[in-house]
Amino acid sequence: MEIKLRDPKFLMKLSKLGSFHQSKLSFLRSFLKEFKDWRYSRDLFQLNDKGFGRAIYSFTKEKKTYSLICFANEIKDEERSDRVIATKWDAAFTLFDGIPTKEDVDRLSNNVPKQEVGRLSYKELTLSRANKSVRLFNHVVENLSKGQQPDKEYLSKVGYLYRTTAVYGSGKFGLADRFRIKNRDEICGPFRLEMMLVYLVRQFTFDQVNHIAKSISPKNAVELDNNISRTLGIGNSTGLGMAPFIVNHPTLLNNWIIARETVLKKIREIEKVSKNDLDIFYQCLIKSLKNITSWHTDSEFQKEKIKNLIFDLKKFIKFMKDEFNFENSYQFNNIYMWAEENLNDECIEYIVSMMMEPYDKIVDPLVSKMSSNEEKYFNIPVERTIEDLRNIIEKNYSEILKIDFNKEENNKNFWFISKNKEEPRIGDRYIDDGSNLEQPLAIARDIKKLYEIVFTKKNSSKIGKFLLDNNHLRHVVRRVFISEKCPYAEIQDNTIGSKLMPIDMLRLKLSFFGAIKFDPRSDKWLRICMFQGAPLPSELSNFDNYWMYN
Repeated sequence: MEIKLRDPKFLMKLSKLGSFHQSKLSFLRSFLKEFKDWRYSRDLFQLNDKGFGRAIYSFTKEKKTYSLICFANEIKDEERSDRVIATKWDAAFTLFDGIPTKEDVDRLSNNVPKQEVGRLSYKELTLSRANKSVRLFNHVVENLSKGQQPDKEYLSKVGYLYRTTAVYGSGKFGLADRFRIKNRDEICGPFRLEMMLVYLVRQFTFDQVNHIAKSISPKNAVELDNNISRTLGIGNSTGLGMAPFIVNHPTLLNNWIIARETVLKKIREIEKVSKNDLDIFYQCLIKSLKNITSWHTDSEFQKEKIKNLIFDLKKFIKFMKDEFNFENSYQFNNIYMWAEENLNDECIEYIVSMMMEPYDKIVDPLVSKMSSNEEKYFNIPVERTIEDLRNIIEKNYSEILKIDFNKEENNKNFWFISKNKEEPRIGDRYIDDGSNLEQPLAIARDIKKLYEIVFTKKNSSKIGKFLLDNNHLRHVVRRVFISEKCPYAEIQDNTIGSKLMPIDMLRLKLSFFGAIKFDPRSDKWLRICMFQGAPLPSELSNFDNYWMYN
């Protein structure tokens, strides 16, 4: 039986994409798998009694080394902010290409803590900063210094000691451009260096609390229990800065989605699923309930999503126990079809992620295909005709062509770059000034505008001639031809309409990172947790593939 890939017009709606969850394809999970046989080391640890100073951690294999350089800083409580306009943080980090010299560390100590204001070099690959979850951090230090472990239940409500407020790469602020490193096999997956930085920062947070506790009480202090450490990840505060990425990188988005859809298709096509594979799927599902019920949020929107997800999962588990026929052929296709007919998107996509768990052999070959050589798609085929262009639009954007942009509700928002921090923001076109500075992120509107103009042109006219007269539409013409080769390159939704939930765009990207514990603080920013439950660096050579659900 051959299963078709899911229709982009059905899948690429924001409400659907905003229901995606972490999976075996997620970048943090594929990073851990790639680096499990690298040698981990803590190479420098120069913190004072209060935990301020420098530290260096590294991964090494043969002649290659990546080093995380950490700078822990003393700041006042009123200086601590997760907002992007902050200028001071509890700690700042950079991932260094190779083994840094003392001169490198001294140079970086004058630049990394300044973040955007500092300047890095081609030797540095990624840059980040993070703030303590102060109450949790102090709770852990206080207990360890008294010779006792912290309260597990209290820890679970937050799930991390630090949260990052940005992780930069690919040439920003002088960092190494991607072209310098893109051909290295170990970092072929998207955002692999960013995942490495966050993972090593996690270990630094454990070492820091142990060190401070020992400094407070050298005789009584104990170290944080490894079992507790594993339950802690790294938090992250993410806002609108992340949203335009998936619009601005259509071929990359396509490769992420098509990898996921190809895995789903191949799993649904398995005629006889082994009992062991079904057991793995089912056990991960059961264990995951414990994880979901530990998600804490003050957001009514997210509380409702969690409530519905748990309700649907229990409904699905009951179906598996009472109704599902394990003897039938194509068991996973039957599971998927039942989910489509009986469950909401949040749970359907959750089950899709779970279906991947038994199938390393299907998932692993696709991980390396999730990056994209975007330059390959940049040139517009100027020899093609207007008829070609119109046919592609009608085929790939039929849902978008139905939108009436003369209605205020469909043209309500505009995306712009803030003057203060050069970060993306959303304004109301009918209330806020600045729509003349709008960013080209209203792809649906631009597609519709292009179609209306194309409809008046001769079928045989060449694209090159059309662009001479309509240069302002060059970016959208390029996207149309990209969509011909990359079916999942485009969000099939209106990113400037009144019903826009920007958080769906964030959720989509974060699910591919491997984030859990989505905690929206508004419809425009949220907190998440990464690497919660992950093995410690010293355990990487032998760890449970299903650690997400332990």
